[in-house]
Amino acid sequence: MMEKADLNELSFREILAKHEKASVEGQVSDLPRSALERLKASGKEVRIYDSNQKLLGLAVDGIIINDGEPLIFPVNIQNALKGNYSYTVTDNHLLYFSIPIQDMYYQNVFVFEFVEDISYFYDIMDKIRYILFAGAGGFLVLTTLSSLFIARNTTKPIKYLLGATESFSKQQFQQVQLNRKDELGMLAAGLNRMGIQLSDYIQYQKQFVSNVSHELKTPLAAIRGFSQYLYEGENEDKDLQKIYSHLVNESDRLTLLINELLMLSRFDKAGPEEIGTEKTDLTKLVDQMAADMRAKAENKDIELDIKLGKSAIVYVNQILMSHAIANILDNAIKYSNPNTQIRMETFIRQNEAVIKISDQGIGIDEDEIARVQERFYRARNSNAAKGSGLGLSMCKEIAEKFNGHLSIESKMNVGTTVSIVLPLL
Repeated sequence: MMEKADLNELSFREILAKHEKASVEGQVSDLPRSALERLKASGKEVRIYDSNQKLLGLAVDGIIINDGEPLIFPVNIQNALKGNYSYTVTDNHLLYFSIPIQDMYYQNVFVFEFVEDISYFYDIMDKIRYILFAGAGGFLVLTTLSSLFIARNTTKPIKYLLGATESFSKQQFQQVQLNRKDELGMLAAGLNRMGIQLSDYIQYQKQFVSNVSHELKTPLAAIRGFSQYLYEGENEDKDLQKIYSHLVNESDRLTLLINELLMLSRFDKAGPEEIGTEKTDLTKLVDQMAADMRAKAENKDIELDIKLGKSAIVYVNQILMSHAIANILDNAIKYSNPNTQIRMETFIRQNEAVIKISDQGIGIDEDEIARVQERFYRARNSNAAKGSGLGLSMCKEIAEKFNGHLSIESKMNVGTTVSIVLPLL
């Protein structure tokens, strides 16, 4: 637009120069008419004003009009007479561009104004704006899809590795399949090596415990038999009788430990098909175990509060599950004080059957709750009763063997709640 204004100004000044030359030679010419004839096609409308802002000539669509009354913007004319280009754009996209015209003495004697329809420019801007918005939207969609793709391909193997480590924590050492050559692939390879070493170590440990248990069973039975014989045969020396009684009790404790170790050994080696699972009403099984253990609780002045829910059918081995329930209830009795209460309840939660046994005993410290489920670990305050440290670990493994889990909540000197959670059929 500025180039067009410069060309129009140059053309007008040429006409003005010729007019001034003709005036010097005594010739008369109509300057506005001559300028309009030459520049009438330079815009939709063309106007010429004098220094008094008077309209001297008008052309519309290339046709000179003598008595027209066009729309005039006085501010444009005033600015042009000061020597500046000036323009105004109307709401219907018409550009009114005023150009100062100087004579040979550099005086602003005329104003040339042309009107240009610039709606095409707004159409172009609208199209550019549409293209930009469409491009931005497409770019946003592409970026979102790319981000989701990258995130999925990045987080998926990480979640897979997290699942593998969770399985390792449950002593389930499946091969980690992750065909990658980056750091995640190296991590997967490291997990596989670690899994093999841990599996070998655990199997070696279990085999060692099994072998030792078998070897100890026979001599321990002999020791127990001789101790019982000595105890029953000693009727004179009370001190010796106490010593023989202590030998019998310790032999019984060691026999119980050996039997638990042998059960663990058979349990570790048994596959799902060898365990012999069957449909079992867990509510009836809990009722039966409570009846079997009630006398032991009453001997310690402990009340058993039984609250049984509706039938909960699960798929378990009844002998193993009975052992787990009895073990937890036995622990509750052993570590509870006289004149307290043990609450046993069964209920269904979503698609799970729950056995909850709560006591008012000595409790377990918070930092030991996870560890008491490990084999041979005994809590710091467990000296209140005799034990091998195998009971809860066996209960945990029995529950997991049937796709369930063991949950423990406890508070020191308040009590402990142990829950066996199993999937319903």
